[in-house]
Amino acid sequence: MVGTGAADLAPSVAVKVFSAGTAACVADLVTFPLDTAKVRLQIQGEAMPLVLGQKAKFRGVFGTIFTMVTTEGPRSLYSGLVAGLHRQMSFASVRIGLYDTVKQLYSRGSDNVGIGIRLLAGCTTGGMAVAFAQPTDVVKVRFQAQVRLPESGSVKRYNSTMDAYKTIARDEGIRGLWKGCLPNITRNAIVNCSELVTYDIIKEFILKYNLMTDNMPCHFTAGFAAGFCTTIVASPVDVVKTRFMNSVPGQYSGALNCALTMFIKEGPTAFYKGFVPAFLRLGSWNIVMFVSFEQIKRAAVRFQQSL
Repeated sequence: MVGTGAADLAPSVAVKVFSAGTAACVADLVTFPLDTAKVRLQIQGEAMPLVLGQKAKFRGVFGTIFTMVTTEGPRSLYSGLVAGLHRQMSFASVRIGLYDTVKQLYSRGSDNVGIGIRLLAGCTTGGMAVAFAQPTDVVKVRFQAQVRLPESGSVKRYNSTMDAYKTIARDEGIRGLWKGCLPNITRNAIVNCSELVTYDIIKEFILKYNLMTDNMPCHFTAGFAAGFCTTIVASPVDVVKTRFMNSVPGQYSGALNCALTMFIKEGPTAFYKGFVPAFLRLGSWNIVMFVSFEQIKRAAVRFQQSL
């Protein structure tokens, strides 16, 4: 099960919530440039669709990173990091830290938990997390999409993370901070189920058949599988969520209109823009997060036991 360590360890809900939030922040620090490259590739062609023969500014994940570093500076790769850490502390703590608790609640404490219960628990905690983290997600995406060209004297969209929260609330209302909430709930329910249920099942399978011990190699393997499955399933919704969150007021009437506009103007492949960086980011993010989560959780339990 996710969040279950060695047999002698019994982490509390508080330990799981703390460990999940901290591990997610560690994972974000490591993989944030990949996430920024993914966002830039996802929104490319949005304002002015690329015509036949026109070269895209960003090509591939490493090409995007190189272009950003040479034209905007290395700091551009971490634009929106503060909001990203805000997001992980409020989001991952709920969706990952409470997953086992909700799963046990639905199964009424049974040790025999079917995939239906796991999926339901993943959808529940993923949806709950959006209620806490949506404003931080909106601000993070806006910063990542913000092009920085110091030499041109262009005006930045926002000066700081707090300025972004205030500006969005002032100019777009409180609803602006929850912009894209519906596609984000959909996306996060899918992501949560893909990540946690895949990790849960793969780890359980490995331990059941004694393929590995409950240690880093096991967590690494299950985390990689979780990242791959999540990228396949969640990419279309993720692209729509990014486009809609980054849009100016009135650009789209809703998430479905955003998806339809993308399909008409850019074709079905638009829904998988940034797929490679999305996989590199989600795969590495899941590995770092789950390995960190297991280790931080065990360290926290041992600290509690030593008191």
